[in-house]
Amino acid sequence: MFEEMPGLTTKSLLLIIVLMAIGYASSAQTFSVSGTMIDSTAREPLPGVAVVLRSVRDTTQWKGTLTDIDGNFRFENVAPGGYRLKATYIGYTTRQRFIRVRGENIEIGPLMISQSAVALKAVEVTDTQIRVQQKGDTLQYNANAFKTSRDGNVEDLITKMPGITVDGSGVKAQGENVQQILVDGKPFFGDDPNITLKNLPAEVIDKIEVFDRLSEQAQFTGFDDGQTRKTINIVTKKGVSRGDFGKIYAGAGENGRYIAGGNMNAFKGARKLSAIGLTNNINQQNFSNEDLLGISGNSTSSGGGRGGRGGGRTNGGGNNNNNSSNFQVGQQSGISTTHAMGLNYSNEWKKVELSGSYFFNKADNDRRTSLERTFIAQRDSGLVYTERNRATSTNFNHRLNLRLEYEIDSANSLVVTPAFSQQRNRSQSNLGGDYLTSETQERHLDNGNYGYNTGYNFSNNVLFRHRFKKRGRSASINATVTLNDRDADSGLRSVDDDFLNDTTVRIDQHADQITSSDTYSSNVAFTEPIGKSGQFQVNYTLSLTKSSTSKQTFDINPETGANLTLDTLLTNVFENTYLSNRGGASYRYNKKRFNFMTGLNFQYADLASTQDFPQPFELQRSFENLLPQAMLNYKFSQGANLRFNYRTATNAPTVSQLQNVVNNRNPLFLRSGNSNLKQDYQHTFTLRYGRTNFKTASSFNVFLFANYVKDYIGNATFRAEKDTTVNGVRLSQRGTQLTYPINVPENWNARTFITFGVPMSAIKSNLNLNTGFNYNRTPALINGRTNLAHNYSLSEGIVLGSNHEAIDFTVSYTANYVIVKNTLQTSSDNNYFTHLTSLRLTWQPWKGIVFNSNLVNTVYTGLGEEFNQSIWFWNAAIGYKLLKDKSLDIRISGFDLLNQNRSINRDVTETYIEDSQTNALTRYYMLMITYDLRKFK
Repeated sequence: MFEEMPGLTTKSLLLIIVLMAIGYASSAQTFSVSGTMIDSTAREPLPGVAVVLRSVRDTTQWKGTLTDIDGNFRFENVAPGGYRLKATYIGYTTRQRFIRVRGENIEIGPLMISQSAVALKAVEVTDTQIRVQQKGDTLQYNANAFKTSRDGNVEDLITKMPGITVDGSGVKAQGENVQQILVDGKPFFGDDPNITLKNLPAEVIDKIEVFDRLSEQAQFTGFDDGQTRKTINIVTKKGVSRGDFGKIYAGAGENGRYIAGGNMNAFKGARKLSAIGLTNNINQQNFSNEDLLGISGNSTSSGGGRGGRGGGRTNGGGNNNNNSSNFQVGQQSGISTTHAMGLNYSNEWKKVELSGSYFFNKADNDRRTSLERTFIAQRDSGLVYTERNRATSTNFNHRLNLRLEYEIDSANSLVVTPAFSQQRNRSQSNLGGDYLTSETQERHLDNGNYGYNTGYNFSNNVLFRHRFKKRGRSASINATVTLNDRDADSGLRSVDDDFLNDTTVRIDQHADQITSSDTYSSNVAFTEPIGKSGQFQVNYTLSLTKSSTSKQTFDINPETGANLTLDTLLTNVFENTYLSNRGGASYRYNKKRFNFMTGLNFQYADLASTQDFPQPFELQRSFENLLPQAMLNYKFSQGANLRFNYRTATNAPTVSQLQNVVNNRNPLFLRSGNSNLKQDYQHTFTLRYGRTNFKTASSFNVFLFANYVKDYIGNATFRAEKDTTVNGVRLSQRGTQLTYPINVPENWNARTFITFGVPMSAIKSNLNLNTGFNYNRTPALINGRTNLAHNYSLSEGIVLGSNHEAIDFTVSYTANYVIVKNTLQTSSDNNYFTHLTSLRLTWQPWKGIVFNSNLVNTVYTGLGEEFNQSIWFWNAAIGYKLLKDKSLDIRISGFDLLNQNRSINRDVTETYIEDSQTNALTRYYMLMITYDLRKFK
């Protein structure tokens, strides 16, 4: 076919053609070039730098861009070849660099550009400061656009930011609970948000990033495994990386009130060392729910039929204030005395990253509660339960967290994250409860409980990651172990008077209970690139959970005080095993403007239960489920992003739900388990849309959430009218109530949260608006009849925060309107309204004088005569700053100056509506001295 040329055979010609084709194909392939521009003096990123990438071969071929707020730039679709990169910025010298693009993306390290030595005429440039950026699935706030006073901490800072709120229930971002706060991407005192918010000063913060953090394995593979956590990452300013800062403080007041503590931070590059300490009797607490083993057992009426995961709750009270002046108190239940200390350390070496923390606290709590509960069932119409309860507790906690990442070589790495906590709790409670109708008092209960609990939690996660030479191909193995153990020693004394039947029942009991739950799981994932933009993953997960509980309850001889007889109804030996196998595949497609992921898993699970006492039996059941998932992320523009996520999951019943043993902590409201429970099946939908306008510095965010649960584990409640047996439990007295878990067909809940923020330049402030809507549909079985509790709530909020250091204020208003509808008894339907108005002000009118004020007004309507209130709560302080750098602060503060502090709560479940009021810290005055350390290199 080809005419042979001298020295050139047909095979040689074909080889040349193939090589030319390969060369052409490679030249048609494109890559990206990215980097960061840094001020060589301040060592800070430079936004707005003009960057041009020009081809050396053909100078008419060029691309141009501007660096973003972080000084980053990126060029896409760059063909192989030589290029000249040129960066120009007013007042700075021009920086040029030659780049050779070959067979991979180019990531240029930080490029330093220095200020020009040529003096320029003064030029005033005015522009709107960037406040919020939507960067992919991360919402980034510029801390410099939300200024606080010099005394402000991170909590004061983030409450000025649109979509972030801090209250007694914790930190929320776009309506979701924040589960973890990082500092410069590293854990800080474990997963406790409170410590970070209250102990880092606002002035060292550069940015606040809000995102859904994937698991360690998902971060490596890029495939969302559903184990996300709403996370805030605090990015500190560049100069803070080398410096010492913190504060120590002490205060004393009337009636024996006191506080002392401090925090110190020593940062030296990657090495960060922090220490905190706190002791006080004014409700200052720096711990999370993880530290409160056993305290939940002191709840009023001891779990008297509260619904499962549905229902609504309204918390109120004036004591939900920020912590900027070290004398204000967060939302607490009762009055607490706390002693706490902690250490946090992180560092990086050539191949190792290490972070760890230790935290200890001791907390004494005294809570006094009065409540009124109205029941929903028609047969209980007009029946009201009232209670007066006093509970005291002492809780000890040790908590240790570590994270070690070891880069074995360029292709292999290992991540180990152990955690351990040990807890001890002593508690005692006494209550008086009454069943009342409009005509008479039916029953009265005097009840006393004591308890001593010890327990520990241990977990460890080991992840091995391997990258193959082929880009996008990877393998990972993840192994997790979780061990939980609890030993409880408790006692009960009660006198129950039944006035209708003229009977009295006395109980004097002692109980010992040991509960353990161990989980072992492993996951293997392998990813393979598909084309230029696709990636395929196969995964397999094996998980085993073994739980056991052993409880022995004895009736005590009132004469000798010794154990007399074993109460078989309240004694139980139970074991449960849950084994699941899950495997499947996922596909991920990634382009410049959008990416999506879809996957399908099949899960086979075995649930086996064995009871040895009081009646031996064995149960075993298996479940087969398909678990689809999908994710879409679309970038409309540089400032607008849409993210959709759908996932499915199953939840097995816990050992406490399965064991059929009676909890008689309150003899009027008994609880038991149900060995016939099966796992539920959940569908979860989330939609997030974020848009920022750089010209107006405005931001707009929408969050939508919906959850549908099949075979929902809800509650069945039965109130006896005569001697009867329900779920194997004999109810011998009229009015005694038994609640136990059951599977109900379905449960719905949905919520939305929308925020809009814009600067108010005329008054140097930021205006944030938010609105939200929640809906819960919670089913329950009441005396054999199904009740659907529909709970609707609408919230509206407005926050105006200053952007000025001399006058730092935040004005906010939040309104909540709740509608409760029940299908079983419409007379129990109820609408109630609460609203909260607050003003926080820090003012420095002259030289070293500082004035603080915090005024909160909370209004409740629709809760009943005793609970409908308008409460004014006012804190104020005046101080003077001494020394040359104003680092010493002496001030006099007044807490609850109007003496109106209250803690009011409404709890709406599928079986009852309850209003309660708890004791709170009231008016006192305090003298406080604070010394601030700021030493940056």
